[in-house]
Amino acid sequence: MQLKTILNRMEKYKSFVFGKISLEDREGGSVLLVTIRPRRGSRPVCSGCGRRGPGYDHREQREFEYLPVWGLGVLFVYRMRRVNCRSCGIRVERVPWGDGKHRQTSKYQWYLAKWAQRLSWRVVAEVFGTSWQSVSQAVRMAVEWGLSHREMTGITAIGIDEIAWRKGHRYVTLVYQINEGCKRLLYVGKDRTEASLRGFFGPLSAEVKAGIQFVCSDMWQAYLKVIEEEIGQAVHVLDRFHIMMHFSKAVDEVRAGESRELKQSGSGSVLKHTRWCLLKRPENLTESQSIRLRELVKLNLRTVRAYLLKEDFQWFWEYRAPHAAMRFLEDWCRKTMRSRLDPMKRVARMLRQHQALIRNWFVARGTISGGVVEGFNNKAKLTTKKAYGFRELKTLEIALYHQLGNLPEPDFTHRFR
Repeated sequence: MQLKTILNRMEKYKSFVFGKISLEDREGGSVLLVTIRPRRGSRPVCSGCGRRGPGYDHREQREFEYLPVWGLGVLFVYRMRRVNCRSCGIRVERVPWGDGKHRQTSKYQWYLAKWAQRLSWRVVAEVFGTSWQSVSQAVRMAVEWGLSHREMTGITAIGIDEIAWRKGHRYVTLVYQINEGCKRLLYVGKDRTEASLRGFFGPLSAEVKAGIQFVCSDMWQAYLKVIEEEIGQAVHVLDRFHIMMHFSKAVDEVRAGESRELKQSGSGSVLKHTRWCLLKRPENLTESQSIRLRELVKLNLRTVRAYLLKEDFQWFWEYRAPHAAMRFLEDWCRKTMRSRLDPMKRVARMLRQHQALIRNWFVARGTISGGVVEGFNNKAKLTTKKAYGFRELKTLEIALYHQLGNLPEPDFTHRFR
């Protein structure tokens, strides 16, 4: 079977035919040059309005990168025509294998974009002998196509969080769809302000907003205000992970303060190397950490009392009835407020302030999980690391949609592996 026959089966261009195919040695290696010419009698298509019109003249010959074959680069060679369009005037014709502004064919761009989901953009560029900018351009094309063709219906549960993407407290707001059967990134917004989150709800129709039944977030006040105003009918669940994160910070603050005091009094080794013994769940401790923790809890230390309060609160998540859980919460807060441990008292005041939202955790039990949001956040952070960081927010946004957006793709005659 000849290469021309394979191309005709894979790339069915109605108004164009494949001509001479030759092998040429170039500086980067050998390439296959595939000549394309317009079919006799065909009229060019205007790149502006998409209508056919009479030909005007020819431009210089151009080369378009196609999918590599047998380790060889493949270039489509075509002399672009200009069309005398009644509506748009003199315009360069539209060709079916790509955008006349880019050196890559559409198929090759999708090919690079698929590999960019598995490898870093720099590695993809090195493997296929192209530039980082070409890979970035391919990913941008795939994301723009996917965003313009994705469906925003059937959203019943969302998760909202933020991640730091650069030093200096540079954040992005992320909104995920987390209902069963469809989990994906829906929105990337600059910073973590009210305006950031309103940028997600603004374009949504009233019907889509009304269909959101559950929302999971942390206790960032800007998010809480926008959620109440935009989707007040949804059951707002405070994420268990973020609640327990405040406990861990409080315990660590108590430990650090007491460790400094012990060091000044000459007993600094008591709390040395105990941080992870106190912050990790008991079932996740190593054998040596378990032994160290058993020795530590025998001592009358403020750090031990803070740790025991944190572990005692874990029983809160075992309750089934919301009213019983809230009684436990009030008893725990009352006991903690008498503990004379300021970091733990701050946690107790925070819990009292958000009792209604914490109660919703039991209402939505088994329906949504904040763990999905944390899983997405970990993937988002991995995306930034895999790309060795981004200098521009727009590039980060495109990379996140590409990796986590579950965006649709056009139908091809073959799939990229």
